Amino acid sequence: MKIGFVGLGKMGSQMVQRIRSAGHEVVVRDVDDAAMQAMIELGATTSKDTGDLIQQLGEQPVIWLMIPEKLVDETMQQIQPHLTAGSIMIDGGNSDYRNTLKHAESLASNGIELVDVGTSGGVHGLKNGFSMMVGGSDAAVATIDPILQALAQKDGYGHFGKTGAGHFTKMVHNGIEYGVMQAFAEGYRIVKEGPFENVDMGKLAGVWQHGSINESFLNGLIENMLNHDAEFEAVEGFVKESGEARWTLETAKQLGIDTPVIQAAFDVRIASQKGEINYGTKFLAQLRNEFGGHAINREK
Repeated sequence: MKIGFVGLGKMGSQMVQRIRSAGHEVVVRDVDDAAMQAMIELGATTSKDTGDLIQQLGEQPVIWLMIPEKLVDETMQQIQPHLTAGSIMIDGGNSDYRNTLKHAESLASNGIELVDVGTSGGVHGLKNGFSMMVGGSDAAVATIDPILQALAQKDGYGHFGKTGAGHFTKMVHNGIEYGVMQAFAEGYRIVKEGPFENVDMGKLAGVWQHGSINESFLNGLIENMLNHDAEFEAVEGFVKESGEARWTLETAKQLGIDTPVIQAAFDVRIASQKGEINYGTKFLAQLRNEFGGHAINREK
């Protein structure tokens, strides 16, 4: 099938590559001309502006947005006037599901369907395939199924309900991620600063990665980063929070659900931004880079 793709960042560019590898046509758009030129080598077609993107897709186009949440509203407003009834817009980024519900209502008034796809996999998705949580109508999801199949690893995507369900479940996924990462950071810090000197941290992670209950994709990344540099001397220790845990906590409060683990992990990140840094926060900052390519230090 043919799809438009807006946003060629760390994940977006890899997603285009997987879509092209599956034999689908892709028309791309990004503010970075160099990023678009790189997609030409993969067989994608570039567009000069939003209108040109839509024109190349023909009637009832399907467009995937892979952009930061803060840009979604503006970008949808730019694209919507060019779309006809029956078109499908996909938001594959980390958007607040409450905003997704508002966007869906606005688009539906013009006969346009919004499918939200919570996407996990970071910079490893190109090789491994992505994990994808999908919300939208049965018909719209069925239409884009070939694209989802191209992007997700085997059994790596599911349709969880109406529009909003994809971003809601991805939000909770990331809230859990905060807690798990914090537990790893605290545990490895205890070993590092404990009574036994010169423990080989990378070797320990490797042992845990072979048959222990802590064996996991994250711990595999931890093994790699500790073998490379277990001191994190070049890491400031500032840990960014990107929104999802905050939204999870807000939603949990509305539901009357206690979330002490996620709250504590969130609080550590906020404290790090105020200067409360240690081996654990450096560990977290480096781990974010390992799975998502995120900046290690505070962006100036």
